[in-house]
Amino acid sequence: MKYYIIAGERSGDLHASNLMKELKKRDEQAEFRCWGGDEMEKAGGTLVRHYRETAFMGVLEVVANLNKIRGFLKECKQDILDYQPDVVVLVDYAGFNMKIAGFAKEHGFKTFYYISPKVWAWNQDRAKKIKKVVDRMFVIMHFEQDFYKKYDYEVDYVGNPLFDAISQFEPNEHFLEENGLSEDKPIIAILPGSRKQEVTSILHTMLSIVPKYRDQYEFVVAGVDNLPDELYAEARAMNMKIVVGKTYDLLSYAQSAVVTSGTATLETALFEVPQVVCYKTSWVTFYLAKLAIKVDFISLVNLIAGKEVVKELIQGEFTAENLEAELLKTLGGERDRILKDYAEMKALIKTEGTSKRTAALMTQYLTEKKSSI
Repeated sequence: MKYYIIAGERSGDLHASNLMKELKKRDEQAEFRCWGGDEMEKAGGTLVRHYRETAFMGVLEVVANLNKIRGFLKECKQDILDYQPDVVVLVDYAGFNMKIAGFAKEHGFKTFYYISPKVWAWNQDRAKKIKKVVDRMFVIMHFEQDFYKKYDYEVDYVGNPLFDAISQFEPNEHFLEENGLSEDKPIIAILPGSRKQEVTSILHTMLSIVPKYRDQYEFVVAGVDNLPDELYAEARAMNMKIVVGKTYDLLSYAQSAVVTSGTATLETALFEVPQVVCYKTSWVTFYLAKLAIKVDFISLVNLIAGKEVVKELIQGEFTAENLEAELLKTLGGERDRILKDYAEMKALIKTEGTSKRTAALMTQYLTEKKSSI
């Protein structure tokens, strides 16, 4: 089978790569052509575009790059036509992938979607379009199956792929020594995000708490290798440790964390590290999001739990004073409560073999007659 797989960010690259590995076990003739990242390329995919070229965040940046985005869409569509895959597999990345889903459907390609767009959070009527253009949807949140039932759309709940990624991870027992970190001070992890816009908007305020507490704690920034090193210049100027591409190792040793909202909030919880969740964007993007969003929380931890497990400091609330106060709670009085809530949250979604389960279903559907989809 020929698979055309599209992921538009770091977490999608990871989950798509694990899916590809499982697909190859079931389909010895599997060929992969991809828009994604390094992990997908390592898994055997021919990479067309890296997500560092195609990831745009926020209304203003999207508007500023409309011509570039249109160009990427045109390129992707033509590449699909040239490649003639047996299936187009879309991984999250809703703004781009939903347009490709419509195109693929129009041209007769089977379309699978792995990790649903968050239609339950805003503009829920998008579920109707998904039903029209996506042949099979594979969801990773326990409540998404019931959500789609309201639209008479049967989807497959496959569990959360983060359990796969974390279960396969083996901490480096020499991590502290190799990175010049103290064994005497508790570590506080700073995770400013994997996108340029996130780091630019958020890291400065995260770092503002460091000078007051660095005698008591070791603050360590989790860098990512798809971003330019100059984004971490302020942290380097403060003589802080920056570990690149070692976030799971860092979380394995961290006492608490300050985390930009996204997949990293759930990863931090699965490593049982109390955290404060932060988010800041342009006021235009924030205002439009406030009008559209239908959920009470932005972090995956709180969304899954259905309550405030970790504090979210969003936009105007994301200040140095608030961050300091909330971080101290994770190190003191709120710590045990957060860990207890983490355990309850994990019980709701704990699954093993998500990539394996998804690959099995995909190969099953691909070998069935088209009329059965």
